[in-house]
Amino acid sequence: MARLAGIRTGTAVSPEARAGIRDHTDRMTTDAAPARAETTHGRLGLAQGVALYIASVLGTGLLVLPGLAAEVAGPASLVSVAIVILLAVPLAGTFAVLSARYPDPCGVASYVRRALGGTAARATGYWFYFGVAAGFPVLAILGGEYITAVTGADRIAVPIIAFAILVPPFAVNMLGLRTAGWVQFVLTGLLIGIVVLVVSAALPASDASRFTPFLPYGWGGVGTAVSLFVWAFAGWEVGTHISGEFRDPRRTIPAATAIALVVTGVAYLLLQVATVGVLGDAAGDSAVPLLALADAVAPGTGPIIVGAVAGIVIVGVANSYLAAFGKLGASLAVTGDLPRWLAPGAEAGGVPRRALLLTFAIALAYTAIAFAAGGDTGAFILIHTSNMVAIYTAGMIAALLILPRGTAGWWMALVAAILSAGLLVLAGANLLPAALLAAAAIAVTAWRRLRRSR
Repeated sequence: MARLAGIRTGTAVSPEARAGIRDHTDRMTTDAAPARAETTHGRLGLAQGVALYIASVLGTGLLVLPGLAAEVAGPASLVSVAIVILLAVPLAGTFAVLSARYPDPCGVASYVRRALGGTAARATGYWFYFGVAAGFPVLAILGGEYITAVTGADRIAVPIIAFAILVPPFAVNMLGLRTAGWVQFVLTGLLIGIVVLVVSAALPASDASRFTPFLPYGWGGVGTAVSLFVWAFAGWEVGTHISGEFRDPRRTIPAATAIALVVTGVAYLLLQVATVGVLGDAAGDSAVPLLALADAVAPGTGPIIVGAVAGIVIVGVANSYLAAFGKLGASLAVTGDLPRWLAPGAEAGGVPRRALLLTFAIALAYTAIAFAAGGDTGAFILIHTSNMVAIYTAGMIAALLILPRGTAGWWMALVAAILSAGLLVLAGANLLPAALLAAAAIAVTAWRRLRRSR
């Protein structure tokens, strides 16, 4: 205040004071929009929230993971699913507590800003916006591969289908999150209905003999299957970016999270039982295990069912993630971490069309690069997952610092922080893309300080 008084009275102000004023102004401008986001809420209800949460978690893992897990762990893959369901509780619970307490379109980056400052928040935002976005070509190419396999089309059609898959979710989100939420509600309802249909047809066809021996690959196989299913239960951070769009975040977000946890857990567990019981040792033989399962219990109609599942999953996951990308991009522009031109739509109820267009361009570029590299998505999966691990770790550390110590949310954050740190160690050299984005965030801070000093 003394520095500001010096300006009003015309008193000479030192260079250090002027730098302090600029610092103060910068903090005010970068924090103003998130503060407003906490006090204004949108129009999403419980049904739409549940649908968006389920879609972000019950994603592409549904198509491939049950077969892969059965291949590496046999019948004991059921134990792996149960373990991961339990591990998902503290992570999902912590994000639910944070979202309900601090609804903000910047999501995890806003919690990191509160706890660790602007540079760490900027890095967290970049990890999601540019790093997690590497998952778009994985979605698109997997969808193209699955649909061509199901329909028997020539694989030359994969690029066309992949790029076409990206268009509908972007178009829907350009109409607003409320429209996207209702579209997601329909998609999620169809997805759950088809999963129930496949499981209900498969369970009576299960053979008890396929569950013995229960531990053919030992507990090491169970551990490998756990590592596979960890990624199936990622996606809880998506809800943090749309938390301000709920009518009543404090009540709706915890309820939506709890319902989504139960639904996704039961779906994966029952699907794993059906996969082992029907396919047994052959579960991992097919590149499209869900197709093999559906064909085994419903010859002829199985491919049609799986094609519908693949399309719904791919479009649904992209739709739910885009809701987060749009809000985050606009919010990063408000805080000055992206060009200000992208800022419109950050407010609750707003439609971040400019940020969505940038996200669309990033998704197209990543997908084009993937096809130029021969259609191999391995590198993009690593970029996506390593950035997710970095986000989880930063988010859980922030939660420990800003949540009231000793509360249920704080204890969940502690457990989730330990688990995230373990995943961070396992990621190892795969964290290079996240490290480069963090370096970019630090460079922005250095550039700002240099500009202020001048």
